[in-house]
Amino acid sequence: MTDLGGPDDTSLYVHAHRLGVDTGQEAVIFLREDSDIARAEGFRAHSRVELITATHSTLATVHTVSNQALSRGLGGLSEAAWRRLAATEHEVVRVRHPPPVDSLAHMRAKIYGRELDESQYAEIMRDIAAGRYMDVHLAAFVTGCAQQALSAAEMTAMTRAMVAAGQQIDWGGLEVMDKHCVGGLPGNRTTPIVVAIVAASGLLIPKTSSRAITSPAGTADMMETLAPVELTLKQMHEVADRTGGCVVWGGSVSLSPADDVLVQTQRMLDLDSEGQLVASVLSKKRAAGATHVVLDLPVGPTAKVRSNAQARSLGTALQRTGQALGLAIRVVLTDGRAPVGRGIGPALEARDVLAVLQRQPGAPDDLAARSLDLAAVLLEMGGVAAEGEGHGKAAAILSSGEAWQRFQMICEAQGGMREPPQAAYTRVITAERAGVLKALDNRELARVAKLAGAPVDPAAGLLLQIRSGEHVEIGQPLFEIHAHTRGQLAYAFEYWQARRDMLNIEEA
Repeated sequence: MTDLGGPDDTSLYVHAHRLGVDTGQEAVIFLREDSDIARAEGFRAHSRVELITATHSTLATVHTVSNQALSRGLGGLSEAAWRRLAATEHEVVRVRHPPPVDSLAHMRAKIYGRELDESQYAEIMRDIAAGRYMDVHLAAFVTGCAQQALSAAEMTAMTRAMVAAGQQIDWGGLEVMDKHCVGGLPGNRTTPIVVAIVAASGLLIPKTSSRAITSPAGTADMMETLAPVELTLKQMHEVADRTGGCVVWGGSVSLSPADDVLVQTQRMLDLDSEGQLVASVLSKKRAAGATHVVLDLPVGPTAKVRSNAQARSLGTALQRTGQALGLAIRVVLTDGRAPVGRGIGPALEARDVLAVLQRQPGAPDDLAARSLDLAAVLLEMGGVAAEGEGHGKAAAILSSGEAWQRFQMICEAQGGMREPPQAAYTRVITAERAGVLKALDNRELARVAKLAGAPVDPAAGLLLQIRSGEHVEIGQPLFEIHAHTRGQLAYAFEYWQARRDMLNIEEA
């Protein structure tokens, strides 16, 4: 129980009031600027304070209110502050100046180009996971790591520090398969198919996945349209023990929680760096108990990895860091020049996944092929297929219906399978000239899908009607925009009109 101090310290206390204000990951307390506590302690806007209840404490940022919207004795708590304090309405909260956050000195050192060691990264990650960094500190740290590239030793140190700051899963010495795509390629939703194939082969593949960072959908966003993904660590273990696999949101099981916070900051900055990408990916794998990991690196001019040289550098960093952590790593370079499948957005991508698993006529061939290639590597790494024979075994599991049966088992074990939602509004985009579709801009197509509402609205996004290299006639459908509201449909359409070169159609 936390010490609240003496009963006579009335100027140090407020009564908690839930404002229902979402301030993202930063805890905020709103105080009247003329309240006793603000005047006595000199708290002003953006002051840092420590909030303490009988059972919990957290650091928070002060915002002040100058009107009567908040009474002088109340402390208005943001949603983040309310959750961290597990507060109840009108509960007594002590507000005091916080202890210093010593790891900020290490953050500043990184900004100035100094190389940090494992103990320094450990301090930073513990403080980030505990909510001691303001948004401005997080942004400075992310930017510093991007500007001052991490050395090989720093990548390993940061990864280990991220793992140590959260929970870790123990699978009792079993071999545990895993896969990850570095992203940047819309529709590349191979994970559920790979998990179903690998689990059906008899291997263990408990997959923790992320939500969208800068894309229209993350694997967890897509999977959530088919089954619950916010499982506890115990529930995740039970699902994997029963079915051989799972696809759950990593944030719900507190694996590498510091990375979850940093990912949110990277999303706001739209900034990725090699060192943080390596630490982010491998900390989640190590914390989840993985022993064998296949990594998909799509390479293309508008993907996250733009060139083969960049792919080789990133692949080397991933393998080197993985080896230092005791992981067996295989890196697979894939074609990142165009989206995979037809759907871009959670529900639309889920329908592609179902089409492949159910062996529907017209299922996206490219999504099926990528999934088989990645599953083949894991089957060979796990020893259930000889070298060079993994693809044939993976294809047999998919074509026989075993993968579909296993996927249904996984969904039911996670809380029940459900139907992906349908968008309320759609608009078909047609070709205004004939020719051959030479190229698609992944980033611009993803932007259209996000303006349509993805991934916040799971049914929103794009449905592609044509593939790169195909001939187009005037009036032929190119893609459909799916949106939850008329306004979002209009935003996405206006963006398309201003940037039609995202689809490069050249005369034959």
